[in-house]
Amino acid sequence: MKVADVVKSVKSGEKSAVEVVQEYLGVIKRVDPKVHAFLYVDEAGSLSRAREIDEEIKSGRDPGPLAGVPVAVKDNIAVKGMPLTCASRILEGYVSPYDATAVSRLKAAGAIVIGKTNLDEFAMGSSTEYSAFGPSKNPRDLSRVPGGSSGGSGAAVASGMVPLALGSDTGGSVRCPASFTGVYGLKPTYGLVSRYGLVSFANSIEVIGGFSAWAEDLSLLFSVIRNTDSPDPMDQTTVFSSPLAFPGLRGIRVGLIKETLAEGTSEDVISVIDRLISKLVEAGATVEEVSLPSLELALPSYYLLACAEASSNLARYDGIRYGKPCPLEARNWNEAFSEVRGTGFGPEVKRRIMMGSFVLSSGYYDAYYLKAAAARKKIREEVLKALKGYQLLMAPTNPVVAPKLGEKTSDPLSMYMLDLDTVPFNLAGVPALSLPAGKGAYGLPVGVQLVGAPLMDDWVIGAAKELEGMGAVELAGEVARLE
Repeated sequence: MKVADVVKSVKSGEKSAVEVVQEYLGVIKRVDPKVHAFLYVDEAGSLSRAREIDEEIKSGRDPGPLAGVPVAVKDNIAVKGMPLTCASRILEGYVSPYDATAVSRLKAAGAIVIGKTNLDEFAMGSSTEYSAFGPSKNPRDLSRVPGGSSGGSGAAVASGMVPLALGSDTGGSVRCPASFTGVYGLKPTYGLVSRYGLVSFANSIEVIGGFSAWAEDLSLLFSVIRNTDSPDPMDQTTVFSSPLAFPGLRGIRVGLIKETLAEGTSEDVISVIDRLISKLVEAGATVEEVSLPSLELALPSYYLLACAEASSNLARYDGIRYGKPCPLEARNWNEAFSEVRGTGFGPEVKRRIMMGSFVLSSGYYDAYYLKAAAARKKIREEVLKALKGYQLLMAPTNPVVAPKLGEKTSDPLSMYMLDLDTVPFNLAGVPALSLPAGKGAYGLPVGVQLVGAPLMDDWVIGAAKELEGMGAVELAGEVARLE
């Protein structure tokens, strides 16, 4: 059922918010033991909030545009009274004392936060296998990864456990799971959704985004969490804009990014893109190939910059300010910090902290960090230039379909390569949406990205809605049945 239908049924009294929440809790109980999308489910709290919404409706008040809709939240985004672990042992047992701005806006709109979802530890990964609490599984094929780092959120929507979910996207962490699990995933323009309450990994790159099974639902979710009238005073990096009506695909110029179809992109992924191009042309759009040579710099630049920021951000987890308490038997602060961080952080987080510390160290800052920053500027300039000639850019979300569990974990570089087609748009700060365009090898989902100019998020969503309406989005609304 689409979100608008859930809201309509709750507001009309056809179905109570309590009944809606009970239905979704029932699906979670039956399905999540197979998928492990959730790290925490707030059954009592979500039912209590549902009862409040039912009372508001009975008294003639409007709870909001998401009245009674269950939402899952990635466990690196703060929800008051719920755990905030970032899927790390170092934060095990920590409970958030406040709501992230995006969560506050969801609650004010009548949405019900039903639980927290699994992720790669501190959002560092592309498969959700780096979670300290065990991997999530892809509901389309339980032997495969759901993508990462927001794999729990993607899997929860793809298996029908919730209609909407929040994730974070630093290098593709919303779009990758959306692609691998066959749902929609939006990375908004940097700053258009407040990052207040998002645990920092790479501040200058990361954003909060969302998942849905239908484009219309994603549009509704985004309309609630975005900054429309003013920036968020709790996040000094925010921007705001009014919603922009999408004019339709007829007459739109779409640039197919040549470099994203290079060697390494599988033939089945290219086949799905070719099918989508035909649909765009059928709708009256013009599709042309466009070259962005600087994209070859994107992946190394991203990992240098993101790891540098991570090494700084994660320094606070020392057992004094945040993290497990320092062991009393430690003889000095260095030994205590080493014990806390050595046992609290997993291998991928340690790897990225060490890489980041190295590139920021004396003698290497100029050689690595500053060069990566210059490459980022060049990538952004090239992407923005292309978006002056084209209203949308198009690229595969991932070069391959979802790998099998364990297939990439022994080779970190091959795991990083899954981000090849997503990181350029984080570096550029532009909106990018992954739509479930079709099926590739083994009948697995293939996502295709639509990319817009800064603050043109409504256009990428609008294009997806139109493509869905004409049957071009093969997996739209299709939920994996595991019961």
